[in-house]
Amino acid sequence: MVKDVKEILLEVLQATLPIVVVVSLILLFFLQAPISLFWQFIASAVMVTSGLFLFLVGVRVALLPIGEMIGSELVTRGSLAILLISAFIFGFVITVAEPDVRVLAHQVDIASRGAIEAGILITAVSIGVGFFVSVAILRILLGIPIRYLLAAGYILIVILSFWVPPDFVAISFDAGGVTTGPMAVPFILALGVGATSVMGGKSTISDTFGLIGLASIGPVIGVLILGVIYG
Repeated sequence: MVKDVKEILLEVLQATLPIVVVVSLILLFFLQAPISLFWQFIASAVMVTSGLFLFLVGVRVALLPIGEMIGSELVTRGSLAILLISAFIFGFVITVAEPDVRVLAHQVDIASRGAIEAGILITAVSIGVGFFVSVAILRILLGIPIRYLLAAGYILIVILSFWVPPDFVAISFDAGGVTTGPMAVPFILALGVGATSVMGGKSTISDTFGLIGLASIGPVIGVLILGVIYG
């Protein structure tokens, strides 16, 4: 446990310190910003670094083990319907809690001047992720090659892109990117590891690491469908 905490702290410092140093140099020597603004930035950087460290510790200690446990228990104890419904619910809820999704929704709400409300966008993205997490679990159970599902998903995306306003096309692909954030990825991957670990004859690596690829299609299609409705 202590070793894991030290590794996480080192990872966080390696990720944040270069940004802090570069921005500090720009503030002090290029922009010549007021010293009060510089110290505000340092204080915010400390809070972000501390929050990221605590979050990653929580992911390592609780989120990953719980995800694996839930995935394995659902496969061994639940019916197919319960498994797929549970996968949808977990995908939906974890996306609602994803900070990156909320940032995107807030920015879209501001840029569109309230025309695309943040709550509606979050709901569309979350439904898309939940649906495709269920599809990914079903793919593992049925042994469907992932390339077929990826091809079908992106063909549908291309078709829908011709029927929606250009703004929604741009937003949809950003939505696909923000769902691969620090909340969704660890839990969805852990869910897949837990599910595949109890399936005899299944390859944990090849099946698990298709989950995120499929899940990232869901938000794109969800926002595009939202664009069809708005359009």
